[in-house]
Amino acid sequence: MKIPAPKGRKHLLTVERPLSIFTLNRNTTMSRMLGLLGWLAVGISVKGQDIDHGKWTALLQKYVTSQSRVNYAQLSSDGTGDLDKYLNEIAKPWPERMDADATEAALIDAYNALTVRWIVSNFPVASIWRTHGPFRIARHKVDGKLESLDSIETRLRNMGDPRIHGALVCAARSCPPLRREAYAKPTLNDQLDDNLRAWLAEPSRNQFLPDRQLAKVSKIFQWYAGDFQKIGGVPAVLERFAPPNSFAISNKLEYQKYNWGLNDSGSVGAAYSGFDFYIDYVRNGYLVSDIKGWFLGLGERYGVNPLIFGSIYVGAIPFFSLSIAWLVRNLRRGRSAVAPLLSAAFFFVSAYLYLLVAGQNIPVWVYIVIAGMLAFGVWSTVRKVLSQVGRRAA
Repeated sequence: MKIPAPKGRKHLLTVERPLSIFTLNRNTTMSRMLGLLGWLAVGISVKGQDIDHGKWTALLQKYVTSQSRVNYAQLSSDGTGDLDKYLNEIAKPWPERMDADATEAALIDAYNALTVRWIVSNFPVASIWRTHGPFRIARHKVDGKLESLDSIETRLRNMGDPRIHGALVCAARSCPPLRREAYAKPTLNDQLDDNLRAWLAEPSRNQFLPDRQLAKVSKIFQWYAGDFQKIGGVPAVLERFAPPNSFAISNKLEYQKYNWGLNDSGSVGAAYSGFDFYIDYVRNGYLVSDIKGWFLGLGERYGVNPLIFGSIYVGAIPFFSLSIAWLVRNLRRGRSAVAPLLSAAFFFVSAYLYLLVAGQNIPVWVYIVIAGMLAFGVWSTVRKVLSQVGRRAA
């Protein structure tokens, strides 16, 4: 339908003279230029939604061996500057429009690169546990904020992809292999699958014995079993990613000891033992923190005052020990074991008696012990009374 021109002025589409070839060419060129500028703008925008991990890939290819060990000595000598340049990019605020895959890849790369940098700062060191507060101290700048290695890991775990546990490398010999390329958004899914398979295929880290229907796997699968439950559980993950025909869901699982010796390409960390780890664990304050967490967790678990419950729990330990000593002495001297047994049982469940009055979620075994203690007390009392009655009758 033809649109009439407004009165008093010419129609905007009215052409008083034919367009020349020059005019058409000029308009076409202008259109193409505008289109090109648009595509460039889109490209710049897309590029601005991610971080360039090229420097990290170059470092990994230069200083990580085919056995996934790191040449820390060489890196400390001539690679620290390039590593710091990459970490400076990680430290800056990240693009606001980074999607989940780009963020996940960047967090994995940040964790691994920051771990390597922390080792370089303390090299030579037999284990990351020999350093001060390696995981819990917020000393690393990531996305404009101070983070600890643990907090970076927590952010990744909250994203709900347990495959990260096959990609994060905490500088230990039992860690998954340190991939010799950066994780990146376009290939993230394939990279995570591939690294998980490579990790499970490495006999020094995981062993599959189909003839014995047994798998000896990394302790990581036990530590983070709850995370793997999100994709079917540990057995389902092993069935999917282990070498072909090496594992069935019905197979038995054993978890191997974790070697916290440094993942150095040389000999540094080779002699680090389990005893060394426990010493460093205590020295870094983790044992005290674990006890504190357990103590406070008592209140949350049973709905009682943790100070009262914990005080009774800990306070009963010496009395329980004395009761056991009393029991042993009576048994050696041929005396009655009733009183020391009842005493030991009482102090064993004393904290849980408090739960009967003020708590909730009481374990079934507490009822069983209390019932057994009462039954034993009644039985021993009746037996003693009957014995005395028999003597008087005689």
